[in-house]
Amino acid sequence: MTNREIALLLRKVAGSYIVKDEKKFHFQIRAYQKAADSIENATIELKDLWDEGKLNSIPGIGASLTAHLDELFKTGRVKHFEDIIKSLPKALFILMGISGIGPKTAYKLATILKLSEKNAVSDLEKAISQHRVRIIEGFGEKSEEELLKSIDDYKKGQTKENRMLLPLAIAIAQEVLIYLRQNKAVIRADPLGSLRRMVTTVGDIDIAVATENPKEVIEHFANYPHAKRVLGKGELASSRIILSSGRQVDLLVQSEKSYGALLQHFTGSKFHNIALRELALKKGLSLSEYGIKKDGKLIEYRTEEDFYRAVGLPWIPPEIREDTGEIEAAANENLPNLVTIKDIKGDQQIHSDFPIEPSHDLGNSSMEEILNMAKSLKYEYVGFSEHNPSVSKHTDKQIIDLLKRRNEKVEKLRLNNKDVRIINLLEVDIIANGDLALKNDALKLLDGVIASVHTGFDQSRSDMTNRIINALKNPYVRFLGHPTGRLLNQREGYEADWDAIFSVCKEFDKALEINAYPDRLDLPDFLVRKAVENNVKLIINTDSHDVSQMTLMSYGVAVARRGWATKHDIVNTMGYNDFIKWIHIRKGVI
Repeated sequence: MTNREIALLLRKVAGSYIVKDEKKFHFQIRAYQKAADSIENATIELKDLWDEGKLNSIPGIGASLTAHLDELFKTGRVKHFEDIIKSLPKALFILMGISGIGPKTAYKLATILKLSEKNAVSDLEKAISQHRVRIIEGFGEKSEEELLKSIDDYKKGQTKENRMLLPLAIAIAQEVLIYLRQNKAVIRADPLGSLRRMVTTVGDIDIAVATENPKEVIEHFANYPHAKRVLGKGELASSRIILSSGRQVDLLVQSEKSYGALLQHFTGSKFHNIALRELALKKGLSLSEYGIKKDGKLIEYRTEEDFYRAVGLPWIPPEIREDTGEIEAAANENLPNLVTIKDIKGDQQIHSDFPIEPSHDLGNSSMEEILNMAKSLKYEYVGFSEHNPSVSKHTDKQIIDLLKRRNEKVEKLRLNNKDVRIINLLEVDIIANGDLALKNDALKLLDGVIASVHTGFDQSRSDMTNRIINALKNPYVRFLGHPTGRLLNQREGYEADWDAIFSVCKEFDKALEINAYPDRLDLPDFLVRKAVENNVKLIINTDSHDVSQMTLMSYGVAVARRGWATKHDIVNTMGYNDFIKWIHIRKGVI
């Protein structure tokens, strides 16, 4: 099961407890909801952690839930969960997927209307059209209207579990922010929540605005040109719109004098905020989105820096506000100085259109265009790294001839270009047994090799681990490309023993890539953190196949920051002279 499916299962269990007796099962409900949140936002598959016996590294997963998940991964079911859920109507869980319908409402609708699991949504829609919902206690004509709108979104795929890739969320948020800032009443505007923390996938988009005229800002927001409808328009504090794309954007407004408290409250994960509140309570402080109460008096804060300082902490970067040790590190003045986009000196996985007759897709842009873009990005160096020539369509001699022709092109560019230095690389397939697709006679013509898995993702954990380790031991290989092979919302990463891979990386001085391409963002931040803790080198690249994609570097940097990486953990923050020395290291086994 995927993380998303497991999170949905846990929410079903929590919902069942809510329906049965919310007060009696308060502890269980909170535990399952917390675990579901953590699992949904985790950027490594739970199954991988289970294989490594490290389920408890995810916040909210204790001994009891670990045992249930162990049963789930072994048998595909959990008897305890089935016992909790089985007495409730199955339609309840279908309706819980519709925005605005909680467990109790879903139960009431499912039982009173006698909805079946198969036709729950269509039968509810029919009941609304017959005005049979408005006569149910707690409902009315307005309720029917809102339910119809939510059902329409649900039928278009906008379920509670639907999340968008980070770049899409950023693009949507930026358009809204640009629009909001056109209004003179807007003093500041910022994204909130998982978007500001730069989580790889984002649900709804939340935006904060500092203003002294909330009514004007909310009215301006409600008139956003791409808004399909306004779900809520509060007089003083908030509003919500559904865009023509079906995505939801929430707005929170507050006076500038207390904006720092609002920004802090709605940025950190739920667990970060809980831990921060617990720390504050020990100091006699009470935290909220409006400020900090001390001795019954509310103190307001314009900035997050002032807010954190009042709790006795330095400002904590948004990307690491996940309750994974950042509060303790801040208290001990031991927060890492996280890597920034300005630290990056070059991009080393870029595919040009040089006719190398590759095993996979060729790039769209010329080497000259890539160099010009690298110059505009103020890079010191750039790596050309097309896929290796197709082995099935060429002899060894033909492959070497292709590489020599490419080398001639690279050398001419080196002579004529003094602004950006060129690194001559190649992305080479790791075949099933761990050998590289090209022989060393070809590899020695290059500055270095990116080794990547592109086929055979279904190998066993041990076979995949040995495959990767064998490739990393090749002296010409300098780093492992898109290390887990995952494609977000498309394909899970393959299983491997990362502790063993880390060990080989350290022994042979190899790096693991953080691939910044939006549907990869691979190495995941969880493994970045482990790599950093194990002193394993990392490299951030865009995997560009067009010059326009070279601007994606910031997403890889965000993953590195979420994994607590500093510039000293990232090899392509080195200046050219140091980097080329590292690239030319030939440590390995022939």
